[in-house]
Amino acid sequence: MLSVIQLASTVFSGALHLTKANFDTVLGSHELVILNFYADWCRFSNMLAPIFDEAADKIQAQFPGRAVLGKVDCETDSSISQRFAITKYPTIKVIKNGQVSKKEYRGQRSPEAFLQFATEELRDPVKIVEDFKEFANLDSTKRYVLGYFEDKNSSHYENYRKVSSVLKDDCIFLAGYGETVRMMHPPGSDIISFRPAKARSTEDDETFMGNVESLDELTTWAKERCVPMVREITFENAEELTEEGLPFLILFHDPDDNESVKKYYEVIQNELLEDKQNVNFLTADGNTFAHPLQHLGKSKKDLPLIAIDSFRHMYLFPDYKDIFVKGKLKAFLQDLYSGKLHREFHYGPDPSSSEQPLIDGKVPETSSSRKPAKEKTTPPESTFKKLAPSKNRYTLLDKDEL
Repeated sequence: MLSVIQLASTVFSGALHLTKANFDTVLGSHELVILNFYADWCRFSNMLAPIFDEAADKIQAQFPGRAVLGKVDCETDSSISQRFAITKYPTIKVIKNGQVSKKEYRGQRSPEAFLQFATEELRDPVKIVEDFKEFANLDSTKRYVLGYFEDKNSSHYENYRKVSSVLKDDCIFLAGYGETVRMMHPPGSDIISFRPAKARSTEDDETFMGNVESLDELTTWAKERCVPMVREITFENAEELTEEGLPFLILFHDPDDNESVKKYYEVIQNELLEDKQNVNFLTADGNTFAHPLQHLGKSKKDLPLIAIDSFRHMYLFPDYKDIFVKGKLKAFLQDLYSGKLHREFHYGPDPSSSEQPLIDGKVPETSSSRKPAKEKTTPPESTFKKLAPSKNRYTLLDKDEL
């Protein structure tokens, strides 16, 4: 007797319609699931529908049993869309080995592009090391997960491979087995370790001490190390980062300058951990992102420098060297939260508490306590908001619709 999934794939062509009844079963039974969250009234969803159906047939033919394209009607199955925090139509989510990828599909919307994407996602991202010397010659600006296995044909390696498929954009996964790595693990035991980007962080190497048989445990451990608190923004991930909705605190640096990145990471780790829910800590190649520098009245010769992009305006941290002064970068963020950065651009510096007595714990705002600048100034407009999801590609939902 055919299962629900087999019956659906046999009778129907195109993307598999998913509901609460079959959703978790489909996700748990395929290596790769590409989900189209749509609404019938959305013109972009209607444009995508026949393309997605054609892509589904191509991918099912190429990868039977391994990959499936599914579609969720967000109007009739709102509980699923809420579970995935859908804020635009269509949204294309990627599920690998039951794990939701933090990156959506944002590529070209064509059957060929979807097939190419699926092919790449199903490729084994683990690089097999055949010469032990390769472990000693790693790029110090990259993050690695290293696996030392008795046998490649084992459940431990299979879990390692599944984790790598989810985190391949965040870490480089290397593995050795047999005689190549015999000296690196006790007989009968497999070892998995994490090596940070030594040139750009102060982290230490760390060995996984949990149960390698547990995919969830290994995935959680690897995510906590491969997805850093400080991320690099690129044109490829900018849309994804802006969609998170948090202001950016960005270090613009020369691509060969690892020391400023390392110091920035250290300051954030030591002083700003409690702000991680309120702001995205980022680094940016100052050569690639020269345009935001121009908005700030700066150029590549002024690197490194730090700025906030609030998605309304950009604010320059006055002096990069002040990050070495404890509390200075923290105060800069606090001035964003309080509105002081925006206020002082328009009206000049706030009066100090020593200039006037406090009333109810605050400096009264009067004509004498705050004098507008001779010419009202406006902070530079946000440049990164222009990299957010486009209204020419998505139907964006207002927050009160969610």
